[in-house]
Amino acid sequence: MPAPPTLRQLEYLLAVVETGSITDAAALLHVSQPTLSQQLKSLERTVGTPLLERTPRGAHLTPAGRAFLPGARHALNGAERATGAARAVADMVHGEVHLAAVLSVALGVVPGVLAAWHQRHPRVDVVLHEYADLGHFARALTDATADVAIGPLPDGWDGPHHPLGAEEFVVLVPPGDPLDGRRTVRLEQLAQRPWVQYGRTHALAATVENFCSAAGFTPHAAIRSTQTAAVPRLVAAGLGVGLVPANVLTPDFPGTALRLHPRRRRALSVFTRPGPHPLVAELVTVTREHARLTPDHLAEQLS
Repeated sequence: MPAPPTLRQLEYLLAVVETGSITDAAALLHVSQPTLSQQLKSLERTVGTPLLERTPRGAHLTPAGRAFLPGARHALNGAERATGAARAVADMVHGEVHLAAVLSVALGVVPGVLAAWHQRHPRVDVVLHEYADLGHFARALTDATADVAIGPLPDGWDGPHHPLGAEEFVVLVPPGDPLDGRRTVRLEQLAQRPWVQYGRTHALAATVENFCSAAGFTPHAAIRSTQTAAVPRLVAAGLGVGLVPANVLTPDFPGTALRLHPRRRRALSVFTRPGPHPLVAELVTVTREHARLTPDHLAEQLS
């Protein structure tokens, strides 16, 4: 099977069509006339039929050449658009980058990062991939679903990564709870309480259970939710106490957020595959500069 026409051959053909002369086309393209003629003959051999009729008055398209011309123009225009798009991404003017985050980070950390990103690069879009399961999250980079990931660093990750700090966990109690008004609490004080817990497949479910296990008890899950944002609402409704990363808590939570003693934290990082594209490296930089792990309304309490 013969090789398809090259973009250069198509460019040469269009130059001849525009100038009406092989000699003039060669001058326009800054190539020798024999080189141009050789490339045109090679193109015609590839296509399998003459595309140009050469006469003393110039070169003109044959009927086959006229049929071939629209496709040639389309191919060249497409190549120019593709090249321009790639250069725009390289220059960080246009493009698209894919970001993976665990659910709590997507809710509490990512919005501030993306707000800063779009101020700096308003025409470079971000596609957010949210993960409830840490295993699926860890594979988001290795299977190339995402370009950048924000969350707990997967075990054994040896690619580029940058620590963002540690998110702090706080206990939530509903309005009117006996602990309402307190600033701190020990986790073992909640051993006999009903809990609003994350669904078993949620990335935070095992984290909360491990914290409680270290405090000497297994939390009784009165209700489980797979939605990170639903846990504070369910606590506020009086269905139990909860343990959440502080960054997911909005200022309108009507109950009380208590600092744990001793504190419980989870380290977060931003990481990529080796040799990231400049656009990806730029998103890493913006993340490091603007990821806020403690919301402003809790900063004083958790200081």
